[in-house]
Amino acid sequence: MPTTEDVYKELRQVYDPEIPVNIVDLGLVYDVKLDDAGSCVVTMTLTSQSCPEARTIPEVMKRRLNAIPGVNGTQIEIVWDPPWSPQKISEEGRKTLGIDQDDDE
Repeated sequence: MPTTEDVYKELRQVYDPEIPVNIVDLGLVYDVKLDDAGSCVVTMTLTSQSCPEARTIPEVMKRRLNAIPGVNGTQIEIVWDPPWSPQKISEEGRKTLGIDQDDDE
């Protein structure tokens, strides 16, 4: 049976090609749900509604997640509320991008 940790591990291998930080550390993944049948639902956002990778990123996510043993289908739900902002970037992502916590204030 897959776990949410398994899902997040795979999602950390997915990158926005324009930004050298994975989608989890970038703060794009809001929620992951797995049910007993192996269905996976990921709620996420993108950096903007005009993101040129809006189709590519979810397809890469589905491919990676459906390859996890026990995952029997993946649904990606893209939401715009709450909107993404640089404050959602993890500490690890901030280090990669050279952003100080104080830069957001």
